[in-house]
Amino acid sequence: MTSAELKMSPITAPYGAWPSTISAARVAAGATPLSTLMLGGADGSDIFWLAGRAAEAGRNTLLRHHGVTTGELTPAPFNVRSRVHEYGGGAYAVDGDTIYFSHFADNVVYKLDVADDGAPPVALTTAGKQRFADFVVDRARNRLIAVRELHGDDPHAQPVNTICAINADGSETVLAQGADFYSSPRLSPDGRSLAWLSWDHPRMPWQGTTLWLADIGDDGLPATPVRIAGGAEESICQPEWSPDGLLHFVSDRSGWWNLYRLCRERDRTEGLCPMEAEFASPHWTFGNSMYGFRSASEIICTYIDKGVSRLARLLPGSGKLEAIANPYEEIRELRVAKGYIAMLAGGPTIPMELARIDFTEEGVEILAQSIEELPEEDYLSIPTSISYPSANGRTSHAFFYPPRNRDVQAPEGSKPPVIVISHGGPTGMTVNTLNLKTQYWTSRGFGVLDVNYGGSTGFGRAYRDLLKGQWGIVDVEDCVAGAQALVERGLADGERLIIRGGSAGGLTTLCALTFHNVFKVGASYYGVSDLKGLDQDSHKFESHYNEYLIAPQPQAEALYQARSPINHTGKLARPMIFFQGLDDKVVPPQQSEMMVEALKARGVPVAYVPLEGEGHGFRKGENIVRTLEAELYFYQRMFGLHDPAATPPVHIDNLKD
Repeated sequence: MTSAELKMSPITAPYGAWPSTISAARVAAGATPLSTLMLGGADGSDIFWLAGRAAEAGRNTLLRHHGVTTGELTPAPFNVRSRVHEYGGGAYAVDGDTIYFSHFADNVVYKLDVADDGAPPVALTTAGKQRFADFVVDRARNRLIAVRELHGDDPHAQPVNTICAINADGSETVLAQGADFYSSPRLSPDGRSLAWLSWDHPRMPWQGTTLWLADIGDDGLPATPVRIAGGAEESICQPEWSPDGLLHFVSDRSGWWNLYRLCRERDRTEGLCPMEAEFASPHWTFGNSMYGFRSASEIICTYIDKGVSRLARLLPGSGKLEAIANPYEEIRELRVAKGYIAMLAGGPTIPMELARIDFTEEGVEILAQSIEELPEEDYLSIPTSISYPSANGRTSHAFFYPPRNRDVQAPEGSKPPVIVISHGGPTGMTVNTLNLKTQYWTSRGFGVLDVNYGGSTGFGRAYRDLLKGQWGIVDVEDCVAGAQALVERGLADGERLIIRGGSAGGLTTLCALTFHNVFKVGASYYGVSDLKGLDQDSHKFESHYNEYLIAPQPQAEALYQARSPINHTGKLARPMIFFQGLDDKVVPPQQSEMMVEALKARGVPVAYVPLEGEGHGFRKGENIVRTLEAELYFYQRMFGLHDPAATPPVHIDNLKD
């Protein structure tokens, strides 16, 4: 054997204790969130997007690809981010060479002229209690139209949401009001009509929304709006106008989010391509875009088929759908110009990236990547899409990532610990785009099962509604069944099963550890432990969400008691680690802190990592490093895989050597 062959021979080490070049610092440094894709410029050829800066406390900056160069338009301290609905999105708009954006620190809307090189942004509105998102430019009237969320002096009172015009002098004019929530104001190409969505408590937008249409008068105000589609049991998404002035939208009236349009006479709507696939995603944030117009007779769209994204050309006249070749399995956003498509997309070996596909040329041009330096492919775990039986005859879905590291092998006959991930939302969806956080685990000898439990999107409304009244039950059962399926298939060590989740996935994690005996250890990232407390502390957008997920009051009271892990800590005997942002407005810190104190009192090993300056989701690079290293140490310590000489990155209470 040559020295080169000896050097390449894998070492043998226990699963879960493999050395890896994918460090926590590399994960934090390499992860640049990309979002909110727009097109603009003088001739429409410029591409704009937001990039998160983990090294700058998670600041969002606006970038532009112009010609062959890419430049930053909003240097520090500007943070292009909205706080409407707390989750934000839709934080900027492009009109030729003019940018309008919301600055996170003061909620002020700024105007930036990118043609005037070096000119600083100029405030359009004044700081106050109003927040803005989902902008559209009304050129004819020299104003912006946006969703406004107006907060009062009473911190316990719910804000008032409207659709509002921001005039050139910064003054505001309300255009639509009276509903609890608004989104997606969209102006017709001729500027004479305005469409928008609204919904009311207790519904969430993926349960039922209404699409409205009104003509705009000479005074700039909408006439009496007409309901076009939607209602209490029909979810409408992404209204858009075609170049020839026909209003299009996505509806789940068939049980699937499919494309429709309003006829020119405005007396009926018609489906364009009925199929069992999802042409939209749930409205957690503003500004989502999954289709656009190449021309009046051609739509470019992405749809989700069994959890995987497809790209296609739709001809509305015939309903013909033609596949467009591309290397991606997740297409998060797309925008369409006459000559090209711009997409935020990824796949099992491709991180989220900004891609440009030209209609006249083959291939994909990559303009930006969320991960600049990729590990070699033989260090990467490639997921397999699996389906498996769950409780009450259900079939659940997940992506399974086996351990993989070309430099290491496990002792013969051993099986890996597996981390089961319960995604947030809970009306959300997990995807198989390359994520260094997942590879951090698999390269160390952990398997990962990322579950699309009942209630997840991407599989139609019936699957989404499996969680109706069943939060803390169906999601937990599907995670438990997934872990058991891996053990039965010989892919996991049944004595080293882990569950982790964030936000709503944190509740799933806590319930699985409290009410089931399958998992041996868990990690909660800003997880829900007290459903009643969540109602009391929640912000307006989610303040009635539990009426769908659990039950309306007063029926919910007994279910809150039964399903809240905080009320059943006597049943929880599994070690846990908790991570919590101290500025979290969605799941306040006391949720995690109550669980930690309860476990301490019972003598269960527990660790708590509170993070200053973090909200619902961690953005700072140093905190990404800290949480990953602490979580790894916690698991290794619980399974006897840690290095006794290493400095512990986290204190574990009730730990007995």
